Amino acid sequence: MNPLSESTYLVLLALYHEPLHGYGIIKSIEDVSGSTFIIAPGTLYGVLNNLQKQKLIETVKEETFSRKKKTYCITAKGKDILQAEFKRFQSMVQFTEKIMGK
Repeated sequence: MNPLSESTYLVLLALYHEPLHGYGIIKSIEDVSGSTFIIAPGTLYGVLNNLQKQKLIETVKEETFSRKKKTYCITAKGKDILQAEFKRFQSMVQFTEKIMGK
């Protein structure tokens, strides 16, 4: 497995507990990061398309108002990938602490 980009990781994380639509994902990432990570809509929709192709997320609801509004959820495969990446991050932090003496 290739490492996930920050945007991809955060989108999967935002969907971990509940399905969200695009704006909900953007707000969730902004809220959890204390506004230090803001994902642009263009970036988000590119990430969402890639995640759907990889079957890491799926559309659970599609509504049409003035434009289409899709709600996404993470799949079991997406949760597995997210967990693996989280463990990789934890290992990197442990290695860093050993080397830096913290």
